[in-house]
Amino acid sequence: MNKLITWNPLREMEEAQNRFSTLFGGFPTFPIRFPKNGGSFKLADWSPLVDITEDDHEYLFKADLPEMKKDDVKVTIENGILYISGERRAEKEEKKRKFHRLERFFGTFERTFTVPEDANPTKIRAEFRDGVLQVHLEKRPMPKPKTIEVKVQ
Repeated sequence: MNKLITWNPLREMEEAQNRFSTLFGGFPTFPIRFPKNGGSFKLADWSPLVDITEDDHEYLFKADLPEMKKDDVKVTIENGILYISGERRAEKEEKKRKFHRLERFFGTFERTFTVPEDANPTKIRAEFRDGVLQVHLEKRPMPKPKTIEVKVQ
């Protein structure tokens, strides 16, 4: 069985709260980041949406990162975890322009995903185009399990 997502027990509650809050014109909550190496928890400024698909040859992670540049995004694999992180910078406020509503998020983010067992972490590539990051993670053939028949006496 392949695990694609590191389960965050708070994420489901945050998503439900965000939907409820947005429905009534409130502000969404902020996601909590789990630490990489046992450090303290961090509060992320926002959390981009990610779709994960697979075919016979690869896993494909697509992250919506509007108004970002590829230099502001970092993709790494460490100890079986895929990290997608970065920062979206806020617009500079113009003196003559008044903001009436600000719903878009700015600041840092980090998403983490468990790399599937049949993925080859050395065969990874990423491309960034039109505000969408695509991370391609090739699959490797899994060895067939050996079956040993045991004689029952």
